[in-house]
Amino acid sequence: MNKLQTFTKGIIRENPVLRLVLGTCPALAVSTEAVNGIGMGIAATVVLVLSNTIISLLRNVIPDKVRIPAYITIIAGLVTVVQIVIKAMAPSIDTALGIYLPLIVVNCIILGRAEAYAAKNPVVYSILDGLGMGIGFTLALLCMGIIRELLGAGTLFGITITANVIAPMTIMVMAPGGFFVFGILIALINKLEKKLGPVDRSSGSACAGCPSADMCGANEQAPEKEVEA
Repeated sequence: MNKLQTFTKGIIRENPVLRLVLGTCPALAVSTEAVNGIGMGIAATVVLVLSNTIISLLRNVIPDKVRIPAYITIIAGLVTVVQIVIKAMAPSIDTALGIYLPLIVVNCIILGRAEAYAAKNPVVYSILDGLGMGIGFTLALLCMGIIRELLGAGTLFGITITANVIAPMTIMVMAPGGFFVFGILIALINKLEKKLGPVDRSSGSACAGCPSADMCGANEQAPEKEVEA
């Protein structure tokens, strides 16, 4: 898999939220407004890129028996720094995200990419993988936030759009509305995936990190190979 494929796979084909169905708890909780989705997405992307970088650099140093505690320690330190920066520069975003910002530490997307990719591949590829997955996560939250805010409050980024024309559907900013939008987006991304055609697996599987890879008929070939440095 080349560098471009490594970067772009997380945006559509392996979108962490809409394809791998990871990180759904923060996705549903904070996507009531578009700005919250962007804030959470950027924070997670920064942590993803930095954690992938550090773990890739230390992949031959960290003992296998303590790799998970080591990963969590690295991620927790990065999340703490990110949270401090957000509190200082965007306190309103920090308040809106609430507990879900520090909970990035246990976000399965972050730990999953560390274990499935960064611990097995060189730094450049790990950075591109983290960046692509982070952008995919951000776009998923942004799409959910736009739809839910527009239909549920009649606003977009706090600006009144349809509130004076159509009565806002409050249910869209509640849990049922979140699940509804989530399901619709998954259906759309699956439809788009079919139009894109089958994945070229000549250089390895594009399913690395997918929790359902063992049960998927598309993953019959050899698993993703490590990228040579």
